Amino acid sequence: MVEPVRYQSADEDSGRWTGFAFRDGDIVISTRSKSGTTWAQMICALLIFQRSEPPAPLSELSPWLDFRGTPEHEVHEQLAMQSHRRFIKTHTPLDGIPIDDRVTYLVVGRHPLDMAVSLYHQGNNIDRDRLRVLTGQPATVDPPMPRMQPHDWLLSWIRDDCDPLEAMDSLPGVMCHMTDAWARRMLPNILLVHYADLSADLERQMREIADRLGVSVPDECWRELVQAAGFDRMRERSSHLIPGVEGVLKDPKAFFRRGTSGGGRELLSREELAEYEHRAAFLAPPDLLAWLHRP
Repeated sequence: MVEPVRYQSADEDSGRWTGFAFRDGDIVISTRSKSGTTWAQMICALLIFQRSEPPAPLSELSPWLDFRGTPEHEVHEQLAMQSHRRFIKTHTPLDGIPIDDRVTYLVVGRHPLDMAVSLYHQGNNIDRDRLRVLTGQPATVDPPMPRMQPHDWLLSWIRDDCDPLEAMDSLPGVMCHMTDAWARRMLPNILLVHYADLSADLERQMREIADRLGVSVPDECWRELVQAAGFDRMRERSSHLIPGVEGVLKDPKAFFRRGTSGGGRELLSREELAEYEHRAAFLAPPDLLAWLHRP
């Protein structure tokens, strides 16, 4: 058996998967930040409980296992006590997670430029001092640096040549995550979903996910469940759906900012977009890029 890759950052540690006891039917939701994680969690909750109002906040139903802000033993105990079909959040790529034939691994992909723009705006909404306290990082004594404008930040994100094992939300990190999942996409327990497809035809995507999870939903329930998974509806219920880390988000409603595609390309000139495409072609195979970049 191949040992999982260890991904570590100030906020996350994939080593927390070591020794985790899977159950038959578990679902692991593996995404990059701002690529549809909460959307996938909500869809799973709706399919599993088959009611428009899940019985508890999403962070309680679907804990984030590799987040350092919650003690590891508490997350493992929380999941061990759950009696419903479990669906577990992670930002770790599949090669950093034990692969179990009894488990379905759901990976959501998004156009990397759209993911990056959404990540930039979320950065403005995070209380960094609170996050440092939760994750055990030392307090900063230096005044905060002025934030770059979105266009300049996006260009720096495209050009940054960092280690994907430590900077998982970088462009190399995104492509590493998606390339690994893409290579496994033909396995029966690996399911890739595109953010744009969720936006374009949510009901169809939910039905396909239900089919792959072996979930049967009565015909009369579908309309209500699809409405509950709509972006605007989730934004209205943001306090029950955002990651359950008290005080990290300055404005919970801002977590659901836009929910559409194209924001990254709107910021770039034709030459800058060509630069991104050249860099992406160096980091990922062409068939994956055709899938990620399609409208």
